[in-house]
Amino acid sequence: MAEDGWNSRDPSKVSLAYTVDSVWRNRFEFITGRDEIVEFLTAKWDKESNYRLIKELWAFTENRIAVRFAYEWQDKAGNWFRSYGNENWEFNEYGYMHQRIASINDLPILEADRKFHWELGRRPNKHPSLSELGL
Repeated sequence: MAEDGWNSRDPSKVSLAYTVDSVWRNRFEFITGRDEIVEFLTAKWDKESNYRLIKELWAFTENRIAVRFAYEWQDKAGNWFRSYGNENWEFNEYGYMHQRIASINDLPILEADRKFHWELGRRPNKHPSLSELGL
């Protein structure tokens, strides 16, 4: 569901999965609350066009989950990138994410090296996972 939400590229919709006072560390940025999440994601998807994301569960226990992910995107100059990362999530008792810690690295790629080929939006069920793609 998190992958589908982010692939929607709808900041307001995505923000509803988080507590109103959610705390994020995204790379070097610190974000607090839904309003800042919407502001951050709006700027992110303005910069990162043609965004396609795949997440994969890494580990979980009680109210914490670790995922790994990769996403491909294109900048305003037409350059392609694949961004790799890990996220740690902590949920409250109602199932909303209260804390998100993301570490992300960007790799410039050629358009011919892209691996995420589907129409913008939800990743099709038959599209390979990160493990199946060797990522």
